Amino acid sequence: MALRVAVQMDPIESVNIQGDSSFALMLAAQARGHVLFHYDVETLTYEAGRVRAKTHPVTVQKVQGDHFTKGDAVTLDLGRDIDVILMRQDPPFDLGYITATHLLERLAGETLVINDPASVRNAPEKVFVLDYAEFMPPTLITRSLDEVRDFQAKHGALVVKPLHGNGGKAIFQVPADGSNLSALMEMFNQTWPEPHMVQPFLPEVQEGDKRIVLVDGEVVGAINRKPGEGEFRSNLAQGGYAEATKLTPREQEICDAMGPELKKRGLVFVGIDVIGGKWLTEINVTSPTGIVAIDDFDGVNCGAMIWDAIESKL
Repeated sequence: MALRVAVQMDPIESVNIQGDSSFALMLAAQARGHVLFHYDVETLTYEAGRVRAKTHPVTVQKVQGDHFTKGDAVTLDLGRDIDVILMRQDPPFDLGYITATHLLERLAGETLVINDPASVRNAPEKVFVLDYAEFMPPTLITRSLDEVRDFQAKHGALVVKPLHGNGGKAIFQVPADGSNLSALMEMFNQTWPEPHMVQPFLPEVQEGDKRIVLVDGEVVGAINRKPGEGEFRSNLAQGGYAEATKLTPREQEICDAMGPELKKRGLVFVGIDVIGGKWLTEINVTSPTGIVAIDDFDGVNCGAMIWDAIESKL
């Protein structure tokens, strides 16, 4: 049965079709005969118990520079006119993002939203991961310079990052001697009102930061992301590159531990990050990426697997 699918995402004009997971999901949906609509989260509107958005019907094709055709704008009732919503706009995970989850949550019982908006709101990447602290490196969450200094005295070189950051942005390495630590904490405290995440610098990151994708709680594939020249961050958005990989026994143990909870929460498409084959650092639920590279390396179709999971819930 053809579904009416609304994709809440950033401007489709700027999509890099060679690696964008949202675009891959749109291609997979269209291949099944589903009808696609695109809308910007800023057009979400609530009135008299109904949630609507200004959408554009779209068709997509894997041709760089000519990858979509957009129809005239039409305002749709997202409960009555749409079967599935893919919530795929990029973070930051701020009040705007949180408010969008509250609005989409009101569609429960009418329209299936992937990932479940209440669960997304309650599972920010660097906070949800604390539920699996036994798999994490030593971790400090604080705004206190004194706390960070004490932590550094125990662990040496550090990495400091925003608690609700994304895409490898604003991640800083602090050497073991603490050079510029006070200035860095001052800048972080002036920029972000929430606490910050501090962890030991893991030299193993030079060998890669593994992105493992789970669909409905089951592993479907992984890539190893390695830092580009002169970088310690391995995010593809920060100049990293991907290579084929397999899971270690420890990584499979991590996935087995969290899989049932992901499924229970309605987190259908999730990407977790593991360093050194053993250190869990993030659970990405807002707008996970990586499926295009996994498809290329492993000869699978993650988009089809995700749509199998979605359709099974209807």
